[in-house]
Amino acid sequence: MLRQSSPLPERFVERVREERKDSFERLARDQLPRLYAIARRLVGDEAEDAVQESLLRGFERFDQLEDREAGPAWLTRIAVNCCHDRGRRAARQPQEVEYTEAEEFSLYRKIALEDPFPYSDSLHLDFLAGFGPEDVREVLLRLPELYRTPLVLVYMYGFPTKEVAGILDAPLGTVLARLHRGRKLFERRMWDYAEQAGLLEARPR
Repeated sequence: MLRQSSPLPERFVERVREERKDSFERLARDQLPRLYAIARRLVGDEAEDAVQESLLRGFERFDQLEDREAGPAWLTRIAVNCCHDRGRRAARQPQEVEYTEAEEFSLYRKIALEDPFPYSDSLHLDFLAGFGPEDVREVLLRLPELYRTPLVLVYMYGFPTKEVAGILDAPLGTVLARLHRGRKLFERRMWDYAEQAGLLEARPR
């Protein structure tokens, strides 16, 4: 006859809860600056709400995380999903971009042809020097989420493309294609933004 197991002592259960809470708080505290910076580039002014939502989701699901070493990537994935959810609520369907718009534009060639700084010996460097951090963030926010997210994760935060594929739950080939088209589209949006913001005005030497 099987002996019925006795319930765990309340003191033990409480200690496990406290350890779980402390462990999650350490993870959240370490990752908070990066999560907020990523969210700022994905959803702009909604970043704080997105991060708070992701931390809440993370705490609720923390028991599902078997490998604590994977905590940073796991929490990043939750934050990215929260940002995506906000984007979907703002737009019922993802923005689509014509293939030719993303592929045919060359920022390097455009700057050389337009020659916005005629007295400069370093046109491309002068062009890039006109962009501050807020300008870059504004350009990123003009990209469709489909391309913005992998660009931010790979080129701004150094995630390997294979890890980004896991975060986005997408095939590696798909992520690589989005990175390629995203880079081209980012160049196009940089030029458009520079024209609108007056960054192409010739600077006296």
